[in-house]
Amino acid sequence: MRNEELIKHLKEEGYLETGIIERAFREVPREYFVRKGDRRYAYSDEPLPIGYNQTISAPHMVAVMTELLEPKKTDIVLEVGGGSGYQAAILSKLVKKVYTIELQKELAEYARSNLRKTRCKNCEVIHGDGSGGHEKAAPYDKIIITCAVPEIPRELVQQLKEGGIIVAPVGNQNLQILVVGKKKGSRLEKREYFGCIFVPMRH
Repeated sequence: MRNEELIKHLKEEGYLETGIIERAFREVPREYFVRKGDRRYAYSDEPLPIGYNQTISAPHMVAVMTELLEPKKTDIVLEVGGGSGYQAAILSKLVKKVYTIELQKELAEYARSNLRKTRCKNCEVIHGDGSGGHEKAAPYDKIIITCAVPEIPRELVQQLKEGGIIVAPVGNQNLQILVVGKKKGSRLEKREYFGCIFVPMRH
């Protein structure tokens, strides 16, 4: 399957609904974000290993989470769980700035390299523990967590702007629910969507 076939599949299945997000998928070559030995599977709609017990999410999950985040050109976005940089690359085409945090040093370096190769100039990769967010660049318009959390960390809620949106898989290591929270005052108004499986957040 090639990128155009993947985009057609995502649209037919209802995962990809917004024109500008479709364009972002078209502009980001996923083969740069998977291991060389897996490039023939780059446009299959499935997660792939990227080393260090981590994966690159299936394209449909990237599409769904991006749609739920409601990205805007003026947004400053924080991603927790940078992986190989693919989600950040998609967001870079849609927002003003992306900060992405990755705990595994080697993956943070890999993501930086991948983002340079694909000319994503408005992404900053931070090596560190994302559970505490990135206070230096806060507050954020949107936050996306691409690893499973038992609950959305309080520090991340604090770093979200009033009216801002956070998207996260919430639950244990066996099953999570994709949750979207909108900040009202000091708390989140949450909506649950569907079950999913993500690698648990590490510290």
